Amino acid sequence: MVKKNNCPQCKKALVWSETNDFRPFCSERCRLIDLGAWATGRNKIKGSNLMDEDSDIEEVTKH
Repeated sequence: MVKKNNCPQCKKALVWSETNDFRPFCSERCRLIDLGAWATGRNKIKGSNLMDEDSDIEEVTKH
């Protein structure tokens, strides 16, 4: 059975295959665009902050 997905970046249809080194993306370009979005903070996972913006990093890391 052939599994088909869409690239999460460009939405292009692709076959899920072990020969695709860029899975789940269709290309290295789409993979790098996604990586850049995570690196710049455009992509985030919802949750609470571990520390306030007013917190002192040394005080938080003492524990």
